[in-house]
This record gives sequence, C-alpha cells and structure tokens, in this order.
Amino acid sequence: MNYTIATLPGDGIGPEIMEQAVGVLQAVAEKYGHTFDFRYGHAGAIAIDKTGDPFPDETFQLCREADAVLFGAIGDPKYDNDPKAKVRPEQGLLAMRKQLGLFANIRPVSTFPALIGKSPLRKELVEGVDFVVIRELTGGSYFGEPRGRSEDGTKAFETNLYSKEEIVRILEVAFRYAGARNRRLTVVDKANVLVTSRLWRETAQEMSKDHPEIEVDYLFVDNAAMQIIQNPARFDVMVTENMFGDILTDEASVITGSMGLLPSASEGLLTSLFEPVHGSYPQAAGRNIANPLAMILSAAMMLESGLGLQEEGALVREAVDRSLAEGYVTEDIDPAHARSTSEVGNRIASYIRKK
Repeated sequence: MNYTIATLPGDGIGPEIMEQAVGVLQAVAEKYGHTFDFRYGHAGAIAIDKTGDPFPDETFQLCREADAVLFGAIGDPKYDNDPKAKVRPEQGLLAMRKQLGLFANIRPVSTFPALIGKSPLRKELVEGVDFVVIRELTGGSYFGEPRGRSEDGTKAFETNLYSKEEIVRILEVAFRYAGARNRRLTVVDKANVLVTSRLWRETAQEMSKDHPEIEVDYLFVDNAAMQIIQNPARFDVMVTENMFGDILTDEASVITGSMGLLPSASEGLLTSLFEPVHGSYPQAAGRNIANPLAMILSAAMMLESGLGLQEEGALVREAVDRSLAEGYVTEDIDPAHARSTSEVGNRIASYIRKK
C-alpha cells in the first residue's frame, strides 16, 4: 500500500525525534511492502522564521492532501521570553487544529513494566494503569471570543465558549472509546461553578441514556487531578474540555516515569494528526539526547488508527517494549547508562527489520 504522510518536524528536538520515527516507519515499509511518501512542511517557530506565519497555507494544503499528519513539536525560547510578541509558534498549533478540524485529542496513559520503578508514584499505585484521556481541542477559552486586554493594559479576558454541538461531538468519541475498552467513562468538569461545565454535564447525562452499556461517572476537575495521583488505576476513559484536558494530560504523563514516553492522536474533520505529548525541549535541541519513544509510539498510533495497519503498529510497540526491557534508553530514563536519540531509534528500526 502507498501512503502520503505530511511530516512536520517543527521546533527544538522535533527534527531529531522525527528522524527516528521516519526511520522506524521506513523499516516497517520494507518489512510489509508499503510505501510511505514523507512530504515535509514547516510549522511553529521555524515557519515564522521562513514565512512569517506559524502555520503557512502551503503546510495546511500539505496536511489536507495527506493520509495522515505526523508532527514533532512547537516552541522556541525567543518567543517564550517575549510576552509582547505578536506572532507566536503556539498560534500555529491552534491554527492547525482549527483549520484541520482536529477536535478530539486522544492521549493514552499506560505504564511500562520495565519502568515501574521510574514513576514518582508508588509501585502499587501505577501497576496496571491503562487509561485514555479524550480532550476537546477546538473550543473553550483557547478559542472563545471576545478576548483581549483593556486599553490601559491592566485587565485581560478570555471567553470560555462551548456549543452543545461541540460537546456532543466529543462525547460521541468518548463513548466510542469506552465501548471498545472496559465500558467506563469519566466526565470531568467544574459544573458547581462554570455555566459551560453545566452544559457539558447535562449533555453527557442525556447521551448516557443512549449508552446503557457504559458506566458513566462525573468528577469535578480538582477532584480528578487528585484522583489521577491517588488512584490512577480507577480510570478507563476520561473526557473533558480543552483547558482542563491540557492540564490533566500533562499531569497524567508523569505517571509513566517520563513525558518522553507518551504519544497522542488528534482526530479531525479533514485528517488525523499524531504527535508526542511533550514539547520542543529546546535545551536538548541538536544534542542527540532527547527521548524519541513518544514520537515513535505516535507513529505506531498513526499506523493503527490513522492507516488501519494494526499488525504493523503492534510490531512497533513490541520493538519499543523490547528496547525498554533491555535498558536501551535515553538519559531521561537512565542517566547512568544513557543511549543517544539516534541509537535508540536505530535499535528499534533494526528490531523491526530482523523480527
């Protein structure tokens, strides 16, 4: 089979980890007789430097025409340290989500047996943890209008805006995932305070009547944040709004022992995008020390849910598990016996070729 992959390395460590994911996918292509046409584009700070636009139209068209999008990371300190910058790399990420209709962010959170001891939580709390957070991605305060600052600059405001249609759309995804897993769904909101959250909860209660096979419970976001640490194994599928999901998924990511291990997918109206949860980690850029596993696992998600290549994705996961079990890892996991970014990527690609 032939597939076109829009390949957006982005900023910071993005190009280095993308190189390893592409190498792994090329090994998969050789083994299974596929052809992956990697078509490269710019997004983020590098796109600003080259075009003045963090998500230029040519990148948008590239993504629209592809079978799937593989994305690295966005962010650069020269913009982080300039709060008055009018054009920012993160605007490219928001534009990408909006223009491609990427409304559902899927973030699996699971522990790896070989790394149980690396988690900041006790072993008995993290063993067997396996849940999915589904975050609404194109609504809420990140996109709501009006927004701005007062004329004297002393006040600032955003609008947290959701329509019922947007909530129904993301909840349908959540019920689908729950039905394919253990049939338990947790809806996270702040319905005791926020009007938008009350609409979320009312809508979820209405829709749950059409899904009697799914056990649905409701948590306020502050309680959910506590439960992720106290009892992460209680969750199966969690669904929540944009900002809550942004915060909770970063919190959940540390359960595994390294943010460098978590992939994600964003389902959309025009295409699907796959990216690691971590950011651009500019301090490590160009040093060949960044963990490529989240990027490689994002490629595995792309194979499975983006292209329907289940066996191929499973083999990539098997290769990652073997690398972890053998301690062939980067410095974020084992500083005393660290391998480089490229060494880990090459090891995984080699395992796939020899399997």
